[in-house]
Amino acid sequence: MVVSKINKDAQMRATINQKLIETGERECLKELLRAKLIECGWTDQLKAHCKEVIKEKGLEHVTVDDLVAEITPKGRALVPDSVKKELLQRIRTFLAQHASL
Repeated sequence: MVVSKINKDAQMRATINQKLIETGERECLKELLRAKLIECGWTDQLKAHCKEVIKEKGLEHVTVDDLVAEITPKGRALVPDSVKKELLQRIRTFLAQHASL
């Protein structure tokens, strides 16, 4: 029963994602997110964090994978709730308009 729910959820996410791509809404959401993150200083904060990590570990001792692993949790945590809520609302509106999914 749990496996079928997981499969059903994954199938629903895939369907929604496909619809977002087909309609061009996914690109619009990505652009909105990019603009909001720049506007709130998120990108600058993450750049600064990357520089700190590289400075601490030394350029020769840091791979791209290391850097991604190090900054991803902080990057996610630094996204303002207002940005998350705005994106979620846009997705809900999209789903309401395309209720036939």
